[in-house]
Amino acid sequence: MSSNVPVVIAGSGPVGSLMALYLAQRDIAVVLLEKEPELPVDLRASTFHPPSLEMIADLGFGVIEEMLEKGLKADRYQYRDRRSNAVASFDMSLLEGETRFPFRLQLEQYEFTRIVNDKLAALPHADVRFAHAVTGFTQTDDYVDVEVATPSGEQVIRADFLVSAEGARSCIRKLANIDYMGFTYDEKFLVISTDFPFEEVFDDLSWVNYVSDPEEWCVILRTEKIWRVLFPTTPETAADEQRLLSDEFIQERLHHLWDKEGDYPIGHRTLYNVNQRVAETYYQGRVLLAGDACHINNPLGGMGMNGGLHDGNNLAAKLARIINDGEAHTPLFEHYNRQRRDLAVRFVQEHTIANKKLMEASDEETQVARQKMLMETAADAGKARAFLLERAMINCVRDSEALA
Repeated sequence: MSSNVPVVIAGSGPVGSLMALYLAQRDIAVVLLEKEPELPVDLRASTFHPPSLEMIADLGFGVIEEMLEKGLKADRYQYRDRRSNAVASFDMSLLEGETRFPFRLQLEQYEFTRIVNDKLAALPHADVRFAHAVTGFTQTDDYVDVEVATPSGEQVIRADFLVSAEGARSCIRKLANIDYMGFTYDEKFLVISTDFPFEEVFDDLSWVNYVSDPEEWCVILRTEKIWRVLFPTTPETAADEQRLLSDEFIQERLHHLWDKEGDYPIGHRTLYNVNQRVAETYYQGRVLLAGDACHINNPLGGMGMNGGLHDGNNLAAKLARIINDGEAHTPLFEHYNRQRRDLAVRFVQEHTIANKKLMEASDEETQVARQKMLMETAADAGKARAFLLERAMINCVRDSEALA
């Protein structure tokens, strides 16, 4: 039977929101804490891979239907060589029979959290509190006392379990003295949004495009609202944030991509560090980590948020077994650690590092060989299907779930 002592989840991003809905619909009391006064609206993840869509569909409450109505279905994506104009196009319909959703859904992550939080507001077992930040905790074998800064002062919430879905700067992970191992690249990535219609100037442009160029590679992708363009910066210029975020520099980069007359309309602009990091463990006693709190990687391939959603779904299912079915928590948490840290995260780290190396090669011989490999893979249905099973994270989730 469910306990009256809640599961406390810190962070109302995609991972925390998914977990809260999963637990609340199973009559498990959950308190979802968000340090901001309202749901954040910013330029973050925007790609939902097929396994994530399946997990969200299984939540029910019409969440997937609302997402599909709002979002943009990317049923193919492309690797483009700017110098030769060669295009390797991968048709995601090859995944039919492997998944209910043979496409990537392009939708801003805050649209997902808005939809889920609307559902949580109607559930008696869900308690969502904004402007509440975890500042500390103490735990015993039976519970966790969570210290929370609130608008009315410090409070202590007694929890069955405490989950950090706070993001890469997780306060809870730091309080638990869990090391965040890995490295940060010397360069930063610049992400720009614009409503300029790239689809009208590039021939047969898909909604997701990885563009190689010895001078400057980039990623062009469409969300349901705007185009986003990701550019690398060089280690030598990475510290000059004022210049990298300036109108002049951004206009130069966009005109190098497509030299149109006049300035580009610019919406958001974001400059951020690029990390490849994994927590040394995903749990300590009754305190657990999920999503960016326990792993971050560069965004090429859209695996960061999706890997976090897979963490959250896996962990929520185990918490339901512990609370509703009376299973022992430590063996299930050890299993979570093996499944998500030791296998799935290795996959994400390896593939995102490989994706970056694939994109940033600058010598002509490597560029030609790269594009040749991609063109041959895309042209062969069997090879293309195997490629898509990897890049869409289907193999990753299957391997994780099969791990004893």
